[in-house]
Amino acid sequence: MSEMSLAPYASDAAKTRGRLVKEPESSTRTVYQRDRDRIVHAAAFRRLEYKTQVFVNHEGDYYRTRLTHSLEVAQIARSVARALDLNEDLAEAVALAHDLGHPPFGHAGEDALKDAMRDWGGFDHNAQTLRILTKLEQRYAEFDGLNLTWETLEGVVKHNGPLAGAGHNKPLPEAIAEYNGRHDLMLATWASAEAQVAALADDIAYNNHDIDDGLRAGLFEIADLHALPLVGDTFREVERRYPGLERARLINESIRRLIDGMVNDLLAETRRRLAAAKPRSPDEVRKAGGALVAFGADMEAHHRALRAFLMQRMYRHYRVNRMTSKARRVVAEMFQLFVSEPECLPTEWRALAARKNTAETARVATDYIAGMTDRYALDEHRRLFDLHARN
Repeated sequence: MSEMSLAPYASDAAKTRGRLVKEPESSTRTVYQRDRDRIVHAAAFRRLEYKTQVFVNHEGDYYRTRLTHSLEVAQIARSVARALDLNEDLAEAVALAHDLGHPPFGHAGEDALKDAMRDWGGFDHNAQTLRILTKLEQRYAEFDGLNLTWETLEGVVKHNGPLAGAGHNKPLPEAIAEYNGRHDLMLATWASAEAQVAALADDIAYNNHDIDDGLRAGLFEIADLHALPLVGDTFREVERRYPGLERARLINESIRRLIDGMVNDLLAETRRRLAAAKPRSPDEVRKAGGALVAFGADMEAHHRALRAFLMQRMYRHYRVNRMTSKARRVVAEMFQLFVSEPECLPTEWRALAARKNTAETARVATDYIAGMTDRYALDEHRRLFDLHARN
């Protein structure tokens, strides 16, 4: 979409708040297109190919990874942004970057790092994403990180809502507080409409591909979904219209329709909210006092019912519990070793660590572990703890 045809409340690349480090801009790409391209070329983005969300990478090559999930989120976000006359490139950039800070083994790895870092400044995957984008990626001669625009970084940090102000009593994660001191991200306001779109696109992609992966893994059956509002209705409608349809096609057709229904509901509710709020600029979106991009009440209820089903039947399934238990131990054991014996860190990481059992060394160990893929983490754990493994 041309910048000329954007809605007045969309983020205009020509009016960006800029980058922390000033640099010449491209003559062929807008600032948000350039942000997107830098994210795609980042090492952390490539590593998403071997990071998973529920299943460990070696369990099967047909389950979603963080990379395939990010691509699905970006596709939905771009489509929604186009329909709402928002900036597609900014929505896509936020969508592609939103999972960069997740450690190996999905939620199990994150829980393990949260526990390990409880006394060392904590761990938060959004804050870790910001560390990657502003510090840990080291590709350019004049700055650490990717030096993305204010709007992209704001979207990554705040896509799920404000982090400060009324009703927020939790301390800010260290990385966010530190960066915000240098480059104010307006943490007490909502993010841009584009970032809000990316957040809802994440929910749509996440829910629907977890249905697919859960069915593929045999954690539940299609019949179990029939009791769910919306989901059950959709599967029954496909079964009625295409009697005898093979299972894989039935699943794919149903999920296609579910995504379409969620997107259409999101568009209808968002247009209703925009018409009521009448924002005339991106800053009026930020100061609207609530999300302007949202599901309707009925769809939100369906969304919660599906999340509750997946929590019970998938995320807490005994097979998943066994895997997550092993994954937590892998992460926790590596962390404890690196903090107490930093000389075991690889050379480039050892140079960043200070003394054993310090907050600085704990953060270095966390950065190292969080950047691992599932398979690298398993291999590194084996090298560290198996007497017969080669280093």
